[in-house]
Amino acid sequence: MASFLYKIGRSAFRRRRLVALLWVALLALAGFGVATAPAATSSSFSIPGTEAQRAFDLLEERFPGSNADGATARVVFKAPEGRSVNDPEFKAEVTEAVADLTSGSDQVASVSDPYASQAVSQDGSTAYISVSYKTNPFELTESTRSALEQTGEAAREGGMTVEIGGDALQTIPHTGAGEIVGVVIAAIVLVITFGSLVAAGLPLLTALIGVGIGISGITALASTLDLGTTTSTLAMMIGLAVGIDYALFIVSRYRVERAEGRDAEEAAGRAVGTAGSAVVFAGLTVIIALVGLAVVNIPMLSKMGFAAAGTVAIAVLVALTLIPALLGFAGDRVLGRAVRKALAAKDAEDAKGAEGAKDGAPETGGAAAGGETAKPNAGTRWARFVLRRPVVVLLAGVIGLGAVAVPAASLQVGLPDDGSQPVSTTQRKAYDLLSEGFGPGFNGPLVVVVDGDAAAAESAAETIRGIEGAAAVTPPTPNKAGDAAMITVIPEDRPSSKATEDLVHDIREQSGDDVYVTGATAMNIDFSQRMNDALLPYLGLVVGLAFLLLMVVFRSILVPLKAALGFLLSVVAALGAVVAVFQWGWLGSLFGVEQTGPIMSMMPIFMIGVVFGLAMDYEVFLVTRMREAYVHGQRPGEAIVTGFRHGARVVTAAAVIMIAVFAGFIGSSEQMIKMIGFGLAIAVVFDAFVVRMAIVPAVLALLGAKAWWLPRWLDRALPDVDVEGDRLRGSASASDGSGEGDADRELARV
Repeated sequence: MASFLYKIGRSAFRRRRLVALLWVALLALAGFGVATAPAATSSSFSIPGTEAQRAFDLLEERFPGSNADGATARVVFKAPEGRSVNDPEFKAEVTEAVADLTSGSDQVASVSDPYASQAVSQDGSTAYISVSYKTNPFELTESTRSALEQTGEAAREGGMTVEIGGDALQTIPHTGAGEIVGVVIAAIVLVITFGSLVAAGLPLLTALIGVGIGISGITALASTLDLGTTTSTLAMMIGLAVGIDYALFIVSRYRVERAEGRDAEEAAGRAVGTAGSAVVFAGLTVIIALVGLAVVNIPMLSKMGFAAAGTVAIAVLVALTLIPALLGFAGDRVLGRAVRKALAAKDAEDAKGAEGAKDGAPETGGAAAGGETAKPNAGTRWARFVLRRPVVVLLAGVIGLGAVAVPAASLQVGLPDDGSQPVSTTQRKAYDLLSEGFGPGFNGPLVVVVDGDAAAAESAAETIRGIEGAAAVTPPTPNKAGDAAMITVIPEDRPSSKATEDLVHDIREQSGDDVYVTGATAMNIDFSQRMNDALLPYLGLVVGLAFLLLMVVFRSILVPLKAALGFLLSVVAALGAVVAVFQWGWLGSLFGVEQTGPIMSMMPIFMIGVVFGLAMDYEVFLVTRMREAYVHGQRPGEAIVTGFRHGARVVTAAAVIMIAVFAGFIGSSEQMIKMIGFGLAIAVVFDAFVVRMAIVPAVLALLGAKAWWLPRWLDRALPDVDVEGDRLRGSASASDGSGEGDADRELARV
């Protein structure tokens, strides 16, 4: 592989104008697709194979025109203390609001009068108007939302408390300026790492081009493939982080190759052949983890995974082709000032040596070739510290992450509703008013669909009335054909409670095979169960495939095993931190968490997939340098030090960049994006700095040469991908064997 990528790097460097033109044309084509594609809408949510989904499908089939996907709103009225919504002046206000909502927009499908539909609480303190719309929340016009809000404001002037719940006021989530701050931090880190504005700008430029193409493609296909509104945000989050990191590693290796005295084209080829090999395998682990989300069999999650995986694939291709092309345009401006001076001095000394050779004087090895030893950098010093105290470092890392992981034992999962909104929002206030006036279960009604005639529906309703936990059961509402009926069940407890979950299971068990339970609450329960059932198979698939991939890369059994175990430790610790902040509320105000609640059901499995792929990035980048040193004759301990000397600073910079990018999304208005941004950022902190930088070298130090053991029969069976670039060592270069002092100094700096 290294030889193949070496050729790609040199070819892209030589044909840089063509390569750059092709990427710009691809970006323009993707932009044209966005401009001409229909606008994206909210993704349809389905859970194939569950009872809630079967009931939902039956409802759409037997009750045509029910508009189950349409937006809804509840305008809730609360009379002042001691008064009733049945008082004449308040009743007139509510009736006027019904009329205003009916005529306020042509997107309104129906408006219910609370006095006719018995939507008034028993004590008369609370009433609500139900509004149904013809389209989903994201297709509602601003004028429709304004009419809804103005109706509420007008009703408040009469002295009542008026709040609006439902999803009609839901808008496409925004991420704010946080991601911009993340990119700015990434730029600062790159400048500090490289000491060159040009070198710092290349990873940012190429990452933005790759993400631009990926996000534009997702946006252009969003309506056709029903990708939804959050898919592009998640793809941007992951694509931006890995795009910067992959480019960072190749540019860093290029600078090292140039510092060794090789000409620019040769250095570009070797950088892509060596660091590019690590990029390919790191990218493959991320792609495997994201594509593997399809095993959960939830279309929305699968689409998110495929879209993000596509963006990662583009980031890999950009790093392998566009980076060497841009290096050709940049020339030596990507090098630090000290290295440029050293190379100029070496060129002058080479010229002088050549002239001296003509006069019979002995040749010298160049200005910087003399065997100088680089001063130990921070990575070298840390590696030597770990080698001296591997047990202490290992125990400190494991115990520390274990302590952070403790809250994960209290993990509660669910899907957000208006009850998880900040208490300052009108949706949350409406939710609380309905709970106070009609009972806590009113906000999570169950929809029971009976596949049968009127007698079967009445029998099912009677059975449900006798089940513990059902506060109210409406009479069956038959369809026009008389072959199905719909029953609404109000639980006694809140939607996310264990009692409501038990009620759903009891109805399903006691009501017969032709009775199905659906509704938002039942869908949430089935979704959470699907997530739990898929967790272990997904973990086994992703970890198993990545284990095989890493075994090919490292030619070892214990190194991939150690990598997988370290990942499990970091992801559980990250889940513990998520529970502490978003469920328990610890430091919640610091991260903008206004309302605590259950962790979203998809969070554990999504974090496992994404964090595993990202964790393997650092494993591949750091440990391949150790492997390279070991196979070239260094002792195991020396190889660890060499790996850290070559890669610690770059890996640290890459981790800081990724943390900054993910943390930028904590400012999102969407709770899911906020939670994922925090979870991924803290997971990278744990995995990069505790697992890869501390636990990994400690374990390798304890294992010694055994870490790289592989049975001979397995070694012969596995393909030789030459990640270390052994086949490149004998290739022609501008000045192999010279400039070693410069290389040492550059490595010490980088």
